[in-house]
Amino acid sequence: MTDQPMPPTAEHARLSEAQRPDSPWRLWGPYLAGRQWGTVREDYSADGDAWSFFPFDHAHTRAYRWGEDGIAGLTDRFGFLNLGLALWNGHDDRLKERLFGLTNPQGNHGEDVKEYWWPIDGTPTHSYAQVLYRYPQRAFPYDHLVTENAARGLGQDELELTDTGVLDDSRFFDVLVTHAKAGPEDVLVEITATNHGPDPAPLDLLPHLWFRNTWSWGRDERVPRLRLARGPKDESAIIAEHGYLGRYLLVADAEPRILFCDNETNQQATFGVPGGSKHPKDAINAAVVHGDASMVRRGHGTKAAFWWHWDAVAPGESVTIRLRLIRDGDVRTADPFADFDAIRDARHGEADAFYAAVIPADVPPEDAFIARRAFAGLQWCKQIYRYDVRQWLEGDPAEPAPPRERLARQPLGRNTSWRHLSLADVISMPDEWEYPWFAAWDLAFHCVALAHVDPDFAKEQLVLMCREWAMHPNGQLPAYEWNFSDVNPPVHAWAAWQVYTIDGSRDQEFLTRVFTKLLFNFGWWVNRKDAEGSNLFEGGFLGMDNVGPFDRSAPLPDGSRLEQSDATSWMAFYCLLMLRIAWELARTQPAWDEVATKFFEHFLAIAEAMDFFGSDNVELWDQEDGFYYDVVVAADGSSQKVRLRSMVGLLPLIGVANMPAWVDATLPDFTGHRAWLQARRPELLDALVHLADGSPDTLSVLTPDRLVRLLRRLVDESEFLAPGGIRSMSAAYREGTTLQLEGADLPVRYVPGASDSRLFGGNSNWRGPIWFPVNVLLTDALRRYAGGMAADVQVEYPAGSGRLIGVAEVADDIDRRLVGLFRIGPDGRRPSDPRDIPTHPLWQAHPTFSEYFHGDTGAGLGATHQTGWTALVAHLVCLRED
Repeated sequence: MTDQPMPPTAEHARLSEAQRPDSPWRLWGPYLAGRQWGTVREDYSADGDAWSFFPFDHAHTRAYRWGEDGIAGLTDRFGFLNLGLALWNGHDDRLKERLFGLTNPQGNHGEDVKEYWWPIDGTPTHSYAQVLYRYPQRAFPYDHLVTENAARGLGQDELELTDTGVLDDSRFFDVLVTHAKAGPEDVLVEITATNHGPDPAPLDLLPHLWFRNTWSWGRDERVPRLRLARGPKDESAIIAEHGYLGRYLLVADAEPRILFCDNETNQQATFGVPGGSKHPKDAINAAVVHGDASMVRRGHGTKAAFWWHWDAVAPGESVTIRLRLIRDGDVRTADPFADFDAIRDARHGEADAFYAAVIPADVPPEDAFIARRAFAGLQWCKQIYRYDVRQWLEGDPAEPAPPRERLARQPLGRNTSWRHLSLADVISMPDEWEYPWFAAWDLAFHCVALAHVDPDFAKEQLVLMCREWAMHPNGQLPAYEWNFSDVNPPVHAWAAWQVYTIDGSRDQEFLTRVFTKLLFNFGWWVNRKDAEGSNLFEGGFLGMDNVGPFDRSAPLPDGSRLEQSDATSWMAFYCLLMLRIAWELARTQPAWDEVATKFFEHFLAIAEAMDFFGSDNVELWDQEDGFYYDVVVAADGSSQKVRLRSMVGLLPLIGVANMPAWVDATLPDFTGHRAWLQARRPELLDALVHLADGSPDTLSVLTPDRLVRLLRRLVDESEFLAPGGIRSMSAAYREGTTLQLEGADLPVRYVPGASDSRLFGGNSNWRGPIWFPVNVLLTDALRRYAGGMAADVQVEYPAGSGRLIGVAEVADDIDRRLVGLFRIGPDGRRPSDPRDIPTHPLWQAHPTFSEYFHGDTGAGLGATHQTGWTALVAHLVCLRED
């Protein structure tokens, strides 16, 4: 990290002009969702079953209410006008307009996309972007994927597209889509399809242009218009006219056929009832795939497609089409393709220069490639997110009134206490397909990686979650759309501090904005998640799904409660980050001095409850095991530890901060209060504020002895230390264990791969795999220990090896293991490759950024485009110092 401005490049210059979300360079980008069907926003059912209310098969024939989806999409930041790719191989029963996957009930491990595509490149202003989509030449096996996966259980692998044989012998087209901006509202689009199969194969390319349907719901009767036009040199073109966006011309570099229809529902095809649009959204599909042009319009509509057809693309041959989207579609003064190649190549070169400035020069080329691909994924996972909960609950004037059950509490009704939430923003999503909605703690991690390339966007995202139209009036941050009231770990302050420091520790206005809002959020945690006022917290599942032996979000019987090691650790961590920010702000704004004192006091109270004395009935630390556990507290005050070694017991490590040397001289209120406590409660400060010669004072919930004992577990390869990082549960439970709690036997075992439990849908697993975000938090904390109380601590690493190294070196090696997941190994394969990725150059050229990773092998699991928090690998690469 550096406190100097980034080196100047053309992309940095554009970023300096595009600091706000409404800046012209940010108007157009790859903001089109990978999936809109099956989302809560489109669900108007009585039972809250979003997957069934708007299934995949409806997506082709039914208009969306809140957003759109597509392949390799380009859209404006309001989501009004969309440009996406459709394809046909001559065998499929429908156009390939959107990515296919299984719903949560259909998949034996939850929702699961069944396609292959990779973000190749992307700059923050979207001046240059590339994505590769791999399209089968045989018929896409939709039904087979559904029926076969339905027959498989939790203990079996998922059937993936490569398992079906349709891609054997490389019988696919690689379709490379490139966006390059000549200016903020002048976008070049190039689509190149290459036949990698052994035989000639037919292909249809149909880039679609369409308006999001805003006119069918009774709230805005204005209908935008697409109409046939001619380009400046008599090329095929479409004029798009919109009351807010204005007027654009999309021109093709040739004379393909143009088909028009309307982005409206086909009532007969969707619901089996007559009526509705005569030119519905599937009219182009019917014309191309079924030869039925009866529903297409002549020369105008709200959805259109350019249609290129090749009877046979030879093996190894590539075909290319080019488009240009230009502001003010009636201006026809030049050849729009004369400078196409020069602009595209210039933007590519500028992207190279930008990343050469972002990624340190001494980073090995393979790691630099991994980081750049991760950054590309972050750019392609930005999506326009529209959701007004009040309107959604009430329904629309032109539609039937929603069922009254929707107004009930969970699980039938959703988000009924979040009527204030109203978003229409470009937001960083966890995954383009499996999680096409923001999640508060995911987004915080995204912002840390984004800060290396686009600090202004990262700051805006963190502030957005705290604005009045997102944060609940009670101070809670929205978790995710399936239940905004669920509780994610409080990592927002950590992310804000990371973004601030990565950006050079100079934007105190941003730090003040986010800090003042987090004061409300901190109060919510204290008031809502510490039921007994004990300073021990009950956060629920806290984003770690099935990490416990039971559902930690569900009420316990007989009035018992769960005091959580991780919830309390998160709060100690949160407290120390708020203290660190208050210290920083108080350097120039003395009023924050007293706020620093407040968070110092609060940290001492939490740490005292958790680690030093414990409460009358609850102590999370187990002296015999040298580990932290959750504790079940019965109504009569008796307690019992949940003796399961998992990430829950490692998280106390993150509760650490080093006090800068300037604090004593700069913050009189904080320094005076600390002196007052030292005089009156020296035993408390001596236990929680650790002094070391020549090192900063360290605030930590861990005593030096407990730190060493916990580290022994962390670096033990038979427990947490894996070849690819730190496991989420100890491998000591390979053969399983049974916990006896409250008279019940609860079996649990180490599961290094996909979940064997249906807790929280079964699509995630915290009982053994490696998760990037908590690994990064742990190594970040280890470096803070190394810079303070543990400066002289030596750790046997790995445990039993006889090799002693410092705590900072431990952190460095864990980071190397995390980055190493994506490096090609001696067998020609990346450890992080999901099981279904073949060992072949065409596949190994593209790293996959999965949701989490196998605890033994490192293989990617869960969502396969999680260049959200797994993009933290780019953060690790950019922090490289050796």
